[in-house]
Amino acid sequence: MPSRVKIRRRRRTKIIATLGPASSTPEVLARLFQAGADVFRLNFSHGTQDDHAARIAMIRDLEARFDRPIGILADVQGPKLRVGQFAGGRVQLQTGQTFRLDLNPTPGDVRRVQLPHPEIISAATIGTTLLLDDGKLRLRVLRQRPDHLETEVAVGGLLSDRKGVNVPDIMLPIPALTAKDRSDLAFALEHGVDYIGLSFVQRPEDVEEARAIVAGRAWIMTKIEKPQALENLEDIIRLSDAVMVARGDLGVELPPEEVPLAQKRIVRIARQLGRPVVVATQMLESMISSPAPTRAEASDVATAVFDGADAVMLSAETAAGQFPFEAVNIMDRIVARVEEDSGWRAIIEASRPAPEHSAADAIAAAARQVAHTIDAAVICAFTASGSTALRAARERPEAPILGMTTSIQTARRTSVVWGVHAVMAAEVHSMTETVAKASKTAVAEGFAASGDQIVVIAGVPFGQSGTTNALQVAQVR
Repeated sequence: MPSRVKIRRRRRTKIIATLGPASSTPEVLARLFQAGADVFRLNFSHGTQDDHAARIAMIRDLEARFDRPIGILADVQGPKLRVGQFAGGRVQLQTGQTFRLDLNPTPGDVRRVQLPHPEIISAATIGTTLLLDDGKLRLRVLRQRPDHLETEVAVGGLLSDRKGVNVPDIMLPIPALTAKDRSDLAFALEHGVDYIGLSFVQRPEDVEEARAIVAGRAWIMTKIEKPQALENLEDIIRLSDAVMVARGDLGVELPPEEVPLAQKRIVRIARQLGRPVVVATQMLESMISSPAPTRAEASDVATAVFDGADAVMLSAETAAGQFPFEAVNIMDRIVARVEEDSGWRAIIEASRPAPEHSAADAIAAAARQVAHTIDAAVICAFTASGSTALRAARERPEAPILGMTTSIQTARRTSVVWGVHAVMAAEVHSMTETVAKASKTAVAEGFAASGDQIVVIAGVPFGQSGTTNALQVAQVR
């Protein structure tokens, strides 16, 4: 294999692939990347830190091999709430029976089980709904006492050890980061990951706490999976660097008919605020055991692309499924096909948010309009922190965006951003030098040829983040 293998996506929407037992060898990793994975997700709910360290090393080796920045998302588990254990491993709860949840660690039976979360017991009130095992069972609180809840089984079923508990009705007084999360967070930052996936966020303060710990060493990707987060959605997204529509737990705690509306609302607000937004969970779920998706799943992926999401994500499909390569490949094909459709472009144009009242947004909006008017081959965005590339992407231009930066961290972070092809570039000191570098790079990366026109945007003085204020049109010679 040659030392420099060109990897250039023909689509704008990015793909995130989760790594796991099915995708943890260099060979499989390379196949996933070549098939279309732009970012790899490490799920800290599973595996050890040593497992994740090995995967990070493989990703960075792959990055060097292909000379392409690759983003790594470290998704921390968050405060996962679970019942305790049963004497026989499982019980059958009947609809209409009473069932006690208490603090007693003694293995449970058909009448009671431990709920090792006093926060739930103290916060619950009569009528509070508790969902068990991803919503398969439903309990309603009849009485609340300091050390237990007496409930009625509204929907019965089989309940086994350590199944999850969801409480959609109330905001729980628990932090978004557990002791395990803090350990995993320190490990992930030490190993140079690019995004921290923040789980079970309920309030803006949860994001602020994480920001203080991360201290700019990675982008915070807040996962919206609690109904309480929807009540503070705009404030939460403003505090985040990126956002994920995490439809797994969100789909458990919200009625099914509300989930599509919540998804569209999250994507819309994230786009308005210029934050990358990822749609995740069950996108190609059947491909865990099947080599082809259902028609409904293909439509689900297409809907996220039509909505203007920055990225779509595969979870168990690539982490534990039988067909990880096929899952990435078909997702790549669906996304690319949608983006070829004239209806997609019309919808993207109609849903574009108005520019904010700033010079940087005015330049980004002008770059899109100029590129459209002159049919530019590419928009070259010089970006120190990623903000120029983000603003250009917020405009969803027809021309591809070549994100040029001196920072490998910025290049990796923008791998999740819609339409951005990130490359490393030497430092520039004048607009003349910037245009020359942009022209040369656009040709080298396959975006332009001699005679093509390009649009260049940058910030002056150079090298300072958040100063996007210059635009120039140039002809490649």
